[in-house]
Amino acid sequence: MADTKVRPARALIGSIRLPGDKSISHRYAMLAGLAEGKSRFRNFSTGADCASTVRCMQQVGAGVARTSDGILEISGRNGVLIQPKDPLDCGNSGSTMRMLSGVLSAQPITCELFGDASLSRRPMARIIEPLSKMGAKITATDGNRPPLRINGCKLRAMQYESPVASAQVKSSVLFAAVQAEGQTVFEEPVRTRDHGELALRAFGADLVRQKNRISIQGGQKLTAIEAAVPGDISSAAFFLCGAAILPESNLLIEDLLLNPTRAVLLDVLKALGASITIVSLEDHHGELVGAVKIEHGHLTGLKISGSHAAALIDEIPVLAAIAPFTRDGIEVHDARELRIKESDRIATVAKNLRLMGATVDEFEDGLFVPGSQKLHGAEIDPAHDHRISMAFAIAALRAEGDTLIHHSECAAISFPEFYQLLDKVAER
Repeated sequence: MADTKVRPARALIGSIRLPGDKSISHRYAMLAGLAEGKSRFRNFSTGADCASTVRCMQQVGAGVARTSDGILEISGRNGVLIQPKDPLDCGNSGSTMRMLSGVLSAQPITCELFGDASLSRRPMARIIEPLSKMGAKITATDGNRPPLRINGCKLRAMQYESPVASAQVKSSVLFAAVQAEGQTVFEEPVRTRDHGELALRAFGADLVRQKNRISIQGGQKLTAIEAAVPGDISSAAFFLCGAAILPESNLLIEDLLLNPTRAVLLDVLKALGASITIVSLEDHHGELVGAVKIEHGHLTGLKISGSHAAALIDEIPVLAAIAPFTRDGIEVHDARELRIKESDRIATVAKNLRLMGATVDEFEDGLFVPGSQKLHGAEIDPAHDHRISMAFAIAALRAEGDTLIHHSECAAISFPEFYQLLDKVAER
């Protein structure tokens, strides 16, 4: 178990490139395993969660190799996966378990999916229900929690109105639907990140979006692709928030994912008062990619709720961690989803902010962190949650005195290079 000491900094300065986006990497690996041909990915995510997805796909027959220059190659099964010899270990990755369940439910194989202690506490009813409506045969332990046992079979199309705004649920259903018989229509309550739809199109599938409704015909053939995975904007969130609160900051993040369903954070930071410039913008397989420059601004305050809460669900912990350094604070509602992540992120954020001397009001579906507060160094327990570990490393940059992040190695779940890159750009 590793602990990391974070010292205060005066600025984040320089230029960085980030590992590939985790959400895109998961989806590319799954579809590459289903597709015909060999897919090649540059800058595939280095996180442990995406490695779990790749290992699972390898167990069901996908060929996996790395070239000498770091390109990940995945040879697909042309739509037919094989019976795995052992249960599939999803590690800490809810993304792996939820989306892979959609892939496997339509295959003529039987699989068991399990995970670590944290994942084993996370509810899976949200994917079991819609997949079961398509004919999937999935059993779980008490409370619809892992491990999951999937007896694959032919699936039928359906029309489904999802009660939850979840990109993982949507991708799970769409990955099943592209293998099913007939046309599936999926409707979400608010628009969530659309990486699943864009990935399906990149691999050759046709689908139609009308507002919050997606229609996809089953039985479509997927074909291998070559792609560079753009830098992970959820990982960039930590550096963007750090630069926003440190007065002398001037940071450039290159080759960054700027998908409109994910780049809400940039709008939020601009609304708070940070200075943000989009230096370049390109289209890569339907995903927008560009370079972003950020400088410090006098941050005001913000309320996050509704569709914004869904779009910012991964970034809320770090926004809450920098809220004391805003003028008016940050208030979050409609984010109950945070209660069932790798930790109860609402409770864990509130607990650690209080350890650093902040006042926090906690709600069932969010929290309010008043502004114009001073933080002091403390010993932080991230509850083995990668985003909590990194969020409080950012808060520590402007605290008085050093902060010790316990079990900081948990950052490797999504961003193994985080602490090294933070040291590279932090000016003290």
